[in-house]
Amino acid sequence: MKKWYIVVIFLITVVAEAAIVFSLTHKIKEVRQDTVSINRCIKAIEKNYGKEDLYPTDMEYSIIDGEENLIWQNGNGISTSINDAIKNNDTILDLETGSPNVAKVIFKNTTYERIEEFKKEIVIYIIIVTIIQVLLLLFYLIYLMRTIITPFNRMKDFAVRVAGGNLDLPLTMDKGNIFGGFTESFDLMRSELKKSRIAEKKAYDDKNELVAKLSHDIKTPVASIKSTSEIGYELTKEEKTKELFNTMNFKSDQITTLVDNLFNSSVNEITEISVSPSEQPSDVITTAIKNADYMKKAGSFDIPTYRIFVDKLRLQQAFDNVFMNSYKYADTPITVTTELEEEYLKVTVSDTGAGVKKEELPLLKEKYKRGSNVSERDGAGLGLFLTDYFITAMNGRLEFASDGGFSVCFFLRLA
Repeated sequence: MKKWYIVVIFLITVVAEAAIVFSLTHKIKEVRQDTVSINRCIKAIEKNYGKEDLYPTDMEYSIIDGEENLIWQNGNGISTSINDAIKNNDTILDLETGSPNVAKVIFKNTTYERIEEFKKEIVIYIIIVTIIQVLLLLFYLIYLMRTIITPFNRMKDFAVRVAGGNLDLPLTMDKGNIFGGFTESFDLMRSELKKSRIAEKKAYDDKNELVAKLSHDIKTPVASIKSTSEIGYELTKEEKTKELFNTMNFKSDQITTLVDNLFNSSVNEITEISVSPSEQPSDVITTAIKNADYMKKAGSFDIPTYRIFVDKLRLQQAFDNVFMNSYKYADTPITVTTELEEEYLKVTVSDTGAGVKKEELPLLKEKYKRGSNVSERDGAGLGLFLTDYFITAMNGRLEFASDGGFSVCFFLRLA
């Protein structure tokens, strides 16, 4: 429906209400006695007094003599005495006939009857106007339902479907409602979201396929490195060289395990790195530190004998990340200390490098965050983030300190 239709209907109702008000106001004047008609009737009676067939008959009245005897009457229910006339608020006028016996004319008071008729007319008008207004209201409600409420509910249901991932069912556009162009934009959004979802799915599948291929390809040179390190370990006679080959062999196994994890994550669509802690002897810490410290910068240290709750692979990755950061950013000797703190075995790895600003320490646990003093060196800002992730997943916690160097405190839960 066009907007001017609504304006026209509104103007019609306003004009109708104004006409009804005017009509009712005019009717109020008709309730009062018509003095002009009464005077005209009196003059006609006086002129034709005694000639009853010439008396006016357009009004209801009675004529009585001075002794209140009824002389003539036009109509029923008219007062025939002064007392009755006063009770009924009738109009009493003297009739000047020239006779010494003064006659009186009693005009019936029709005010109450006219008021009752006026009330009936008011009720009829009110009923008619009410019916018209109700019909207009129903008509307007139907218009609102068809052009606003129903299309809006349809778009709301459509939005719920889109939010739920259903991008196949289109939203039918109806140009007959005010949301016509809006529904077209909504459906265009659905189409673009569907295209984006398809492109995202393809990119995701391509990434998984690429990861799977790279995982397979990486294992081949790693296997060669492992074989070479095993042969070198057997052929060499020097203990220091044997230790280096043994480290190469261990790191090859670690790379193979991590590549397998990466491959399984891509194939099985795993979005989080799995951490599976179990009860282990505390000497796994010694092994992890020695394997991580391939440059032998850590002095001698002693790990007390306890049972701890860790994942050996993820613990090794955690120490690898910390030692690699120390090699890259500090390149100083490293100190490893331990102490028992409540239900944790605290292992602290410290260097004597430049350290990190104290206000930046909490940020190091966040992804892609690095200290401002290492911005000129390569790095992704993931090492300490992953280390914190691994230790937290083992029901432990990680803390940093920077006082004359940089320290990483591993709180490993006792089993």
